[in-house]
Amino acid sequence: MEVETKTESGNKTLNNLVAATVVVLSVFMAVCNIKDGNIVQNMQMQKADEVDSWGEYQGTKLKLGLAEATLVGLRVKAAEAPAGPVAEAVAKEMALQQGIVDKQTKQAAEQLAKAKSYRPAIDTLGKVDDQFDMSEAFVSIAIAVAAVAVLVESFPLLLLAWFSGATGIAFGLAGFLGWDIHPEWLAALLT
Repeated sequence: MEVETKTESGNKTLNNLVAATVVVLSVFMAVCNIKDGNIVQNMQMQKADEVDSWGEYQGTKLKLGLAEATLVGLRVKAAEAPAGPVAEAVAKEMALQQGIVDKQTKQAAEQLAKAKSYRPAIDTLGKVDDQFDMSEAFVSIAIAVAAVAVLVESFPLLLLAWFSGATGIAFGLAGFLGWDIHPEWLAALLT
């Protein structure tokens, strides 16, 4: 019985440290997951807007192509038409189609710029999402290693858990505070 008391007393410090570690890391990870969820939602909205813009651009390019083809046909007809009411009607239609071509050309350029404008924001949000993913990975590893540290009664494992947890917290803070901590090799490994 004396041995059990000694063992329980010796483990109490380790148990308390592990318990505190798990609580701190779990709360931090929960807060990071909320923020990460919001970032993912924002990325999805941005991506949907980007896809819509590309669809509008493609529609405009299709209308432009049709107007240009019609204009070419009208030019051929104008070259063949003798002077008179037919030639005047063809000229009027050519002017109308040229207006459509000009309008669609301008609109296509605007829509192309709009569609391309979403990419930088999506990429930035993707990097922040990666930071929170890295944070979650390191914090999860830390919690698992801390649990094993209790089971095998090992302070060195608890130190490893703290190191992993500190790394996870650093990535989480980078996501919250906009720090440029984004190891590409690690992001590529996790994606």
